[in-house]
Amino acid sequence: MDKSPDAFRTISEAAEELDLPQHVLRFWETRFSTIKPLKRGGGRRYYRPEDVMLLRGIRHLLYDQGFTIKGVQKILKDQGARYVIAVGEGKGLDEVLPMIEQAEAAGDEAELEEAQMLASPALDQEARDKLSEVLRELLECKRLLERAREH
Repeated sequence: MDKSPDAFRTISEAAEELDLPQHVLRFWETRFSTIKPLKRGGGRRYYRPEDVMLLRGIRHLLYDQGFTIKGVQKILKDQGARYVIAVGEGKGLDEVLPMIEQAEAAGDEAELEEAQMLASPALDQEARDKLSEVLRELLECKRLLERAREH
C-alpha cells in the first residue's frame, strides 16, 4: 500500500524513493544544515514531505547538474531551500533563478518572497494566485501607511 504524499517517510523509504543509500542521507545531514528529519526514540529518522523534496533537489544538483557539496551549500545559503526544492521538482535553473535574481535586484524583500513563493512546487496555481493578490494588497497598505506617516 502506497503512503499518502503528505505522510512522513522513514530513512529507508526516503532512500528508496530517491534511489540513494541510507548512509548518503545521513552524511548529507552533516553537510546540509537545512536537512532536519524528526528523530524519535532510538534515533529513528522521519522525513517530512518537504525534507524529501529538498533531498530530491540536492540530489539533482549534485548528481545531475554536477555541483559539488560546497556549491550546493552556497546555493542553499544564497537562494534558499525553496529554490533547491523547485529545481528538484523539475523547474530548470534557468526558470527559477531569473525570478529570484530580479526580485533581489529590485531590493524589495516582499517581491523576493513572492518570487520564492511562486517558485515553490508545494502550492498549486490557484493558491499562488491568491497569495500573490494578498501580498499585493498588503504592499499597497504599507505604501499608504508610509505616505500617511510622511504627512
